[in-house]
Amino acid sequence: MKPSIHPEYKTARVVCACGNVLETRSTRGDFHIEICSACHPFFTGKQKLLDTAGRIERFRTRYAASPAAAPAAKKAAPPAPAPKKAEATRENRAAKRARANAGKPRTEPRPAEDKGETPSA
Repeated sequence: MKPSIHPEYKTARVVCACGNVLETRSTRGDFHIEICSACHPFFTGKQKLLDTAGRIERFRTRYAASPAAAPAAKKAAPPAPAPKKAEATRENRAAKRARANAGKPRTEPRPAEDKGETPSA
């Protein structure tokens, strides 16, 4: 390792908001954090479980009548036909460029002498 180009790697104290103190090494030094493994719900086992059963029941009650009512509504009034869209032109990029440059004069390619190349025989 070259001397004097690497940062100093010293002992650091990481202090959590819950009061837990971790000793480690860092180039940053001491710092404070909001949550650590000692107080995070995932690691402590105090994680709040979601009420999925209530959500499923709410979904079923909300949409239970919809499938039965939907066929009756379709029979009563057929949907109006959608208006037809204008047919898109099937023109590729090269054809569009040719049409756009139709009246413009063409530039002639430079001879090989101008490019610094030797003409091939």
